[in-house]
Amino acid sequence: MISKIYSAIPHGFTGHIIEVEGDMNRGLPAFNIVGMANKTISEARERVRSALVNSGFSFPGYKVTINLAPADLNKDGSYLDLPIALSVLVLSKQLREEDIKNRLFVGELSLDGRLKPIKGIINIVEAARDAGITEIFLPDANLPQATLIKGPRIYGVNTLQSLFLHLKGQKLIDLPSTIKTPPESPNLSQDQTLLDHIRGQQLAKRAIEIAVAGHHNILISGPPGAGKTLLAKAAASLLPPLSSEEKISVTKIYSIANLSTAKVIASRPFRSPHHTSSPASIIGGGANATPGEISLAHSGILFLDELPEFPRPVLEALRQPLEDKTISVSRTNQKATYPADFMLIATMNPCPCGYLGDHSHECTCTNQQIQSYRKKLSGPLFDRIDIFVNVDKVDNAELIKKSSKNTHQHSVVKNTITGGILRQHLRYKKPGFFNSSLSSYQVTKLIKLTPAAEKLLADASEKLSLSARSYFKIIKVARTIADLEAVENSTHESNVIKETPIDTRHIAEALSFRSLT
Repeated sequence: MISKIYSAIPHGFTGHIIEVEGDMNRGLPAFNIVGMANKTISEARERVRSALVNSGFSFPGYKVTINLAPADLNKDGSYLDLPIALSVLVLSKQLREEDIKNRLFVGELSLDGRLKPIKGIINIVEAARDAGITEIFLPDANLPQATLIKGPRIYGVNTLQSLFLHLKGQKLIDLPSTIKTPPESPNLSQDQTLLDHIRGQQLAKRAIEIAVAGHHNILISGPPGAGKTLLAKAAASLLPPLSSEEKISVTKIYSIANLSTAKVIASRPFRSPHHTSSPASIIGGGANATPGEISLAHSGILFLDELPEFPRPVLEALRQPLEDKTISVSRTNQKATYPADFMLIATMNPCPCGYLGDHSHECTCTNQQIQSYRKKLSGPLFDRIDIFVNVDKVDNAELIKKSSKNTHQHSVVKNTITGGILRQHLRYKKPGFFNSSLSSYQVTKLIKLTPAAEKLLADASEKLSLSARSYFKIIKVARTIADLEAVENSTHESNVIKETPIDTRHIAEALSFRSLT
């Protein structure tokens, strides 16, 4: 007798349908699983056998063979425990084939028959939906993430026995109503840093405002204690909420990485890997080509503190995802492409000791040491950063004042950024598309400069020997500056934006953020 049950597994950033085929014949009792199954799936034999017996079912005393098709696809994890158990029930005629027809089952079984949550559930549901499957049975704990995908009827299962009763029509499992679960923040502290918490640094605050509004990469240079890390954390609190599509994408990545299998990610990521992190942990990789920090920062911020301290291969590997907004991870048995559309905020000291140009501390570095320190960052990597800003230490007397003149109030800046982002979305008619996302062709087609602005940029380009990439980045930053200016001068909201060309003042400010001292 042959049985066939549909299941699915995550495969990179997508999912793959798996046919769990079962066969039972007379012979010495045996329970074999074939079809490129790794050790975790091979161990499902013991989990399934115990789960069936402890749930009140009988395990057949025959030779049972389970084939996982397609046989040439590597299969990893405990996703297939549930369909394997159901296949045994069908083979032993405790279930009918009609009970499982045109349905998809996935989940890990505990020894007592309870279902445990699995990673990559969004990939699995999307694969089932795309295959035309209309009913999906999965662990109850995975429901909040699974129900982000609309279309199929999704049932949350607690135990193997409750699923059996549902399939037999004896005690039905209710379809989930609106799932209410506390949102899970991937890496943001509840005590968020606001611009109002940072004394002084008005120029740096302006740079952060422009960077967040246009999704521009920014490098902040300054001595220790100048507030570089605080500025990066303040940028995180200026980001707008995730859209519905972004929630699915970000939650999907965190589920694949096994960092969140139950809750929905509702806050934009803020990832801050240490400079001792391995290349695979930042770029992605490992035996199963899992996503790295640059993908975990998707739709959020990747913060690299003390940028020159990161290994050169790691920094050079950032060049492609900074440009393409994706990363392809290839391993012997698997290749996966993950999204990596993040905003890079990096910091560095002006020299190895950190006090070059600091009036309160004497720099102890030689010119050779300073040059060697800065050469850790290649020209092509610098070329992919849109905004550079230098910060100085704030006087201690200023730090303890109860009030301080602040031209960048957090709430005002956040509202201006929100308006600037809205203008970009209306202009490009594509949510999540920013000025920084424009290609060079799109810049020439969509962005207009006044003749005076064109001349200023041409003169600066020749004097500073700007690369083509830097030339277009200045235009894109200037477009963001013009958008913020338009928001500040606007008296009402409208779904139609009045486009103004980039003028000399916008180009001049963009040029002021183009070099480090």
